[in-house]
Amino acid sequence: ACRYYMAKKHWQIVERKQKAISEGKVDCVPLTKVPPHVLNNAVRAARLIGDGLYGIDMKEIGKRSVVIEINDNPSIDAGYEDQLLKQRLYRTIMRSFARRMKARS
Repeated sequence: ACRYYMAKKHWQIVERKQKAISEGKVDCVPLTKVPPHVLNNAVRAARLIGDGLYGIDMKEIGKRSVVIEINDNPSIDAGYEDQLLKQRLYRTIMRSFARRMKARS
């Protein structure tokens, strides 16, 4: 899980102006530290789409979490989403892909 911060004085995480790029920071959060209502809503939203790899964008407002969008081709950028697990993140994803392909053959 990740917490994203918007670029300064901008409504998105990344702001591209001409040749300059401004980015907000990203904090990876262990799943054990994600509030249960946030994690439950993310899992429920993903299950509506299928059993693949999804990026669930959410907004937390107090004790309430709201799904903003579901990405079926989420970005996993080195130095951002892999801050916590490093190479283990990629190995876990690849093992899952390999297991699913083997199950289909």
